[in-house]
Amino acid sequence: MHIHILGICGTFMGGIAVLAKQAGHKVTGCDANVYPPMSTQLEAQGIALIEGFAPEQVKLNPDIYVIGNVVSRGNPLMEEILNRGLPYISGPQWLAENVLQGKWVLAVAGTHGKTTTSSMLAWILEYAGLAPGFLIGGVPENFGVSARLPQISPKDSQFNKNQDLGCDTRRKERSSRDSTNAYSEVASTEQRSGAPKDDFCSPFFVIEADEYDTAFFDKRSKFVHYRPRTAVLNNLEFDHADIFEDLGAIEKQFHHLVRTVPQQGLVVANGKEASLQRVIDKGCWTPVEKFGTDADWQSANAHGDGSFDVLYQGKLQGRVAWGLLGEHNRMNALASIAAARHAGVAVDMSIAALTEFKNVKRRMELRGVVNQISVYDDFAHHPTAIETTVAGLRGKVGSARILAVLEPRSNTMKLGVMKSALPASLKEADLVFCYQANLGWDAKEALRPISAKTQVHDDLGQLVEAIVQVAKAGDQVLVMSNGGFGGIHQKLLDALKTVV
Repeated sequence: MHIHILGICGTFMGGIAVLAKQAGHKVTGCDANVYPPMSTQLEAQGIALIEGFAPEQVKLNPDIYVIGNVVSRGNPLMEEILNRGLPYISGPQWLAENVLQGKWVLAVAGTHGKTTTSSMLAWILEYAGLAPGFLIGGVPENFGVSARLPQISPKDSQFNKNQDLGCDTRRKERSSRDSTNAYSEVASTEQRSGAPKDDFCSPFFVIEADEYDTAFFDKRSKFVHYRPRTAVLNNLEFDHADIFEDLGAIEKQFHHLVRTVPQQGLVVANGKEASLQRVIDKGCWTPVEKFGTDADWQSANAHGDGSFDVLYQGKLQGRVAWGLLGEHNRMNALASIAAARHAGVAVDMSIAALTEFKNVKRRMELRGVVNQISVYDDFAHHPTAIETTVAGLRGKVGSARILAVLEPRSNTMKLGVMKSALPASLKEADLVFCYQANLGWDAKEALRPISAKTQVHDDLGQLVEAIVQVAKAGDQVLVMSNGGFGGIHQKLLDALKTVV
């Protein structure tokens, strides 16, 4: 089948393109901004990309058009598709029908931590030999890719030579045994401490479950399409002010997700979040395990090196020894351990896997050190995430100066809905530099409560120069944005070479 993807350079749609290609489909796509790194990643997969949405693309004559939620009415190619009555489908629905059908889906939802927790969970299953498929909104460093189809167990030496192929291809090379049997084999034991005895095409698929809407013609949240057997509800705050009018509207969508989880499934929920309790109170037909409280999963005895104990119903399960810092990462770990246990992975194996977890690109990623000045990149773009990220770095660097560099770029931030929360979120930073280009509100006024340590700039070059003028050996420069930020990271590393 030939599929043509509109909005292919988004992380989610790019992941769908990779999965479709692995499944043997011909894949082409278009976007308004075709540029690296996504363009080079897709082209490396043999996926042809087209700049823009010219209506002439219908001459490609694909079997179906897969529509990303970046596409709206008035888009010239979409209008041509509608006028001609050509077949189209949303990305989440295509994924549900062509990849997730019949799989044990483990979906990770929440305002924060979806990418990190999904990456932890996928890695735990991989470490346990369960070879899951996944689609994650970032690049987990343990895998080096953001998406792949379920695999044959890597412990099956008979098929090691075919590890680059998806299960659908490899299944043809072996005796017939469908994924339902493999599913039963894996699910038959509540806990296991290793890979299945026999080779199998993994029934597991881990997906980052976004609450953003599906498409211009389907305003339900994406995650409603995924029908998970294991659902992780990491946290829930107000976000996406461009499509949700208030927190209650988001809670309603989360309840729609909960309603799709089967009785024999599991909901893993943050026990500290009143919003999630309200979601569950609306109706839940599935067992619930909570993390962050002493009812079920809890962390204890956290040390400055990041290590902590894992407790389940008050009983010590083991100790995670890793380099990740902060309460948010401990909560992510507890959620992933609980979800993996539901899929059959023993807790001690999950703990062992997390000691080898390498996090995700753009999550407190050290981009370089110049003249003893460190430059970090982080995806934080919501006040809660900003506060958590800065606090995590503070815990790592102690009394060293933190220079927080912020681009309020998300739709919610551009609308100014969260601007009053920004000063408090940056309290742990020693200096703050805000880039306010393309904002619809006055960042200087919003940051007035911390004006003594804050600079606001409209020009990226001037912003870089201002940081370099005050930077000194030992400083930690923390860049926070959910976009490319004009390549500021490398610009800073280059400019910091002049610091003496």
